[in-house]
Amino acid sequence: MLVLPPLGQAAVEALFVHRLQFAFTITYHYLFPQLTMGLALLIVVFKTMGLRGDEVANEAARFWAKLFGLSFMMGVVTGIPLEFQFGTNWSRFSEAAGGVIGQTLAMEGVFAFFLESSFLYLLLFREKQLGPRLHWLSAFLVFVGTWLSGWFIVSTNAFMQHPVGYAVREDGTIVLRSLWEFLTNPWSFAQYAHTMIGSVVTASFVVAGVGAFYLLSDRHLVHAKRFLQVAVVAGATASLLLAFPTGDIQAKLVAEHQPVTFAAMEGHFQTEEGAGLVMLGQPNMETLTLDNPLVMPNMLSMLTHRRWHSKIVGLEEFDRDLWPDNVPLVYYAYHIMVGLGTIFIAVMGLALLLLIRGKLFGLRTWLWILMLAIPLPFVANTAGWLTAELGRQPWLIHGLMRTADGYSTNVSSGNVWFTLLGFMGLYALLSMLFFFVATRIIGRGPGPTHEVA
Repeated sequence: MLVLPPLGQAAVEALFVHRLQFAFTITYHYLFPQLTMGLALLIVVFKTMGLRGDEVANEAARFWAKLFGLSFMMGVVTGIPLEFQFGTNWSRFSEAAGGVIGQTLAMEGVFAFFLESSFLYLLLFREKQLGPRLHWLSAFLVFVGTWLSGWFIVSTNAFMQHPVGYAVREDGTIVLRSLWEFLTNPWSFAQYAHTMIGSVVTASFVVAGVGAFYLLSDRHLVHAKRFLQVAVVAGATASLLLAFPTGDIQAKLVAEHQPVTFAAMEGHFQTEEGAGLVMLGQPNMETLTLDNPLVMPNMLSMLTHRRWHSKIVGLEEFDRDLWPDNVPLVYYAYHIMVGLGTIFIAVMGLALLLLIRGKLFGLRTWLWILMLAIPLPFVANTAGWLTAELGRQPWLIHGLMRTADGYSTNVSSGNVWFTLLGFMGLYALLSMLFFFVATRIIGRGPGPTHEVA
């Protein structure tokens, strides 16, 4: 059910298309940073093993650095339009809050991006000149730059979720009152930890899936085993941390500061003491109930407040104009994220057990599962982003600026549709190019090849 803001029909359509375009471009863009941020850490792990004399791990680092560079390039190309859209599509938002969000966006470009890109060149093309230790350092600084970039972007989004360190002038302009308070927003720490660990899960599944592919096709056996050894340990650890404590902390912050969002995420319409945790069910917006619910009694109260009979406020307690404009989509996105996260724990946990027992490399069924699971973390991360961004609606900056007050009124819906279709066509071509180059890199494999098992 969509609750439209009190605008004329043309303005309503324009707002919808502005949101759709930004959602499409940022969703596509984030497919690449979520891989590179996690892959940067795993490359450092491989390089560290190589520094200690493991040449197979060193060759693995070179192999994954190529795919990192390809994904980094795609992230840069698709990230630039997002910066421009703050001016073209969201000019009123930029005019009102640019003095705040511009701080971290500028820091991301000046500090993190240049650190990452400069040392990526050394990582990819200057290994012989640098030697083992300096080449390891270049990999580590690429990792630092990548994760620092993530911090600045997450800090920007955290301000929109839970604004701190600001002041509002008489003309409505939002200005920065305390840079330190802005950069140490408690929401930033929880969201950053959850986001970065999510990227490690993504990279771990990709590395493990490629290793499984090589074992199934009886190629690059030693490298494939090293891929799986590193990725399964990292993936099992990260999958657990994704749920607890980072996911748990993030959910508690949402419950405390965005109770309307929390109720929508959980499909919780009526206020209850001892509220149950919904495992399955379909939101019915006409009756404000869940159809076919499967509920764990009292568990939502316990997880949220650590008390079995604590009170959970339902959506009906809040004004309808404060509800997310698509409650079912928020609900489904959240449950897809949580459901896949549970699957990740099971898949990587069992893979780790098989690895410890020395059975993983020869168990083709589980290798097929790891290979086919490669897309799932991308789906889960996208669902998590949808949960956060759609759940914040109708606010662009929670409690300060509504989304309807932030878009560019002088850009018509027709213009936005035209550029959106252009982005779709361009990104389709970029996708084909990416898959062509990525499959060629994977097809060639890490080299030189060691075929001794």
